[in-house]
Parts: sequence; structure tokens; C-alpha cells
Amino acid sequence: MSKLLSKLPYEVQTEPVKPLSVLSLDGDVVNPDLMPELSDEQLKEIMYRMVFTRTWDERAVNLGRQGRLGFYAPVSGQEASMIGSEYAVNKDDFICPGYRDIPQLVWHGLPMYQAFLYSRGHQHGGQIPEDVHVLMPQIIIGAQVLHAAGVAMAFKKRGEKRVAITYTGDGGSSEGDFYESLNFAGAFKLPVIYVVQNNRFAITTPYEKQTAALSVAHKSVAAGIKGVQVDGMDVLAVIKAVSEAAERGRNGEGATLLELLTYRFRPHSLSDDTTKYRTKDEEAEWALKDPLIRFGKFLEKKGLWTEEDTNRVKEEAKATVNEQIKKAEATEKMTVSGLIDSMFESTPQHLEEQKADFQ
Repeated sequence: MSKLLSKLPYEVQTEPVKPLSVLSLDGDVVNPDLMPELSDEQLKEIMYRMVFTRTWDERAVNLGRQGRLGFYAPVSGQEASMIGSEYAVNKDDFICPGYRDIPQLVWHGLPMYQAFLYSRGHQHGGQIPEDVHVLMPQIIIGAQVLHAAGVAMAFKKRGEKRVAITYTGDGGSSEGDFYESLNFAGAFKLPVIYVVQNNRFAITTPYEKQTAALSVAHKSVAAGIKGVQVDGMDVLAVIKAVSEAAERGRNGEGATLLELLTYRFRPHSLSDDTTKYRTKDEEAEWALKDPLIRFGKFLEKKGLWTEEDTNRVKEEAKATVNEQIKKAEATEKMTVSGLIDSMFESTPQHLEEQKADFQ
């Protein structure tokens, strides 16, 4: 280690790290000291949400192909990172999401039909209920990471024991906004959790071409914040890592960068073709790490989950999605006048005059 690194006031990893994990691929607990404290009911609730989200995702992909949704980014394969991370924070903590992070918003309290309206480009999709602490998904890559730092700064100035959690992918970790936000959070010791869902491809660019860093987690070193690499296909490991990061933030110990190693089973978006940049062997290797199968085996061994439970949740999810998409489709269609009115509590006179052109 160089003399410079040896003088830094925190430990510097100069070698690849082993991702934090709790479960083996067969659902056995391999690191009992890292097992989060969860009741049987909580464990079943987590599985419920993961199965529900997988089924919802399958249905949403079909809705997109039918033209009933607009832009939609599939999430299958990332349920452990998404469901686990949201479950580990409090409802009054704030989520700043990217465009793929719809499940976290809905499980945090956003009505599903509003998530569908957002996908359809409807203004009411962005009208967040006052008791739901989220921003709408950010389309600009990495911009939400800056927002999270601002939210966290507000919490700190107000003396509130709350954290902001934000999400981006491995591609987003190469954006300037990402580095600026980490530096800001480090300088002001902010209560923010940066979750990088490293799903191996920024659209079509493999992670190996994204950075020369040993890992995304290593990028925390320059910002002076804690960095942890996590098995993002292991929901219990995700919950453990995010819970500890949230506790650090609430205790005034600053920000945490979590790199969750995960994999999206479906394309980047509905216009993407994975056969152009992924191999069958790679997909088969990651399929063995499926978070639902892995966690399901763990629950089955504890006598907490059965195939019948999975089928029941799937049917419930299908019914809910059908109900919510119909509610979204029944929402009054957007108009230019309505859009203008929704932007202000009291519409300015010059916009009132412009509205007349669209009557």
C-alpha cells in the first residue's frame, strides 16, 4: 500500500472484496452472524412481495407490448435488491428512484395505478400523496443521486432521524452526478444510502468496460464514505446491508455506498434485444442465483412457504394488476389546459391566456 493510502483515516481496500451474503444457492444460512432479525411473518411478507413483483413485472411487460403502457423497464431478477432494500428502511425515509425502481415506490406507498399513469406519461402519475415519501422515477441517468443528497441535507439540518435512499445502475455510477453527490455526502456526512444495482450491463455495455475500478463499492474511498459490496440476489444480505447503512445514517455516521451484484433476466427495456450482447451460458449461470428460488428454498426448509403459497400470490398479483391498469385507463385523459393547471396552485395570468388557445 502506498504511503498516501496508509495515511488515510479509514481502511482502503486495494484488492477485490467478497460480497456480503447470508444464503447459499440451496437456501442454507452460510453466515449466521449476518442474519437479520426477522420474524417468521416478516420473512413470509418479504417472499410475498418478491413473488408478487415478479408476476406484476411479467404482466407489465405484456401490457407494454399491447400498447397499454408507455416506457417500461423490466425488473425480473432484481427482486431481492429492490424488495429487500425498501423493506429495510422506514416509511418516513425518502426514496429517490431511477426509472427501473417502480416496485420500491409502490411498496413504499405509491398506488400502483399511479405508477401505470407515470408510465403512460400522464400528469397524475406524478402527483405523489403527501404521506408517501418518494420522488417520481428519474429518466436522466444518475440525476436522482443528486436529489438524494439534497433530501439528506434537509434531514440533517432539521435534526430528523431519517435517511434518503437512492438507486442507480452500474452505468449510472459512471455519471458525473454520481461522483458529485458522493463527494457532497462525504463532505457533509449526510444520512444517505447509495444503492448501485450492478446488473452487469448498462443497456448493452458490459460492466468490465464501464470502469477500471476493482468494484463500484471501491468508489466510496475517494468520497470518504463507507462502501460495501453485497450479493444482490440474496434478499437477506440486502436487508442486512441496508439496515446497517440506515442505522449509520440515523446515528450521524454519514453515507454508505452499497453495490448490489444482481442480474436482470429480461431486456433493459421493451425495445432491447439481449441476444446481441449476452450469452446463453451467462444467462443460465445467473438463473441458478434466482432470488425467488433461493429465498424460497430457505423458507421451505423452515416450513414457512409452499408451492401453493406461490401460486396463490401469483393469482392475487394478476388480479391486482388487472384492476389497477383498468383504473389507470379510466382516468380522465390529459389536456394541455389541465397540464398547465396542475403545475401551479394559482395559474399565472400569462398561462391563463395561453390556455385559451387550447380550449
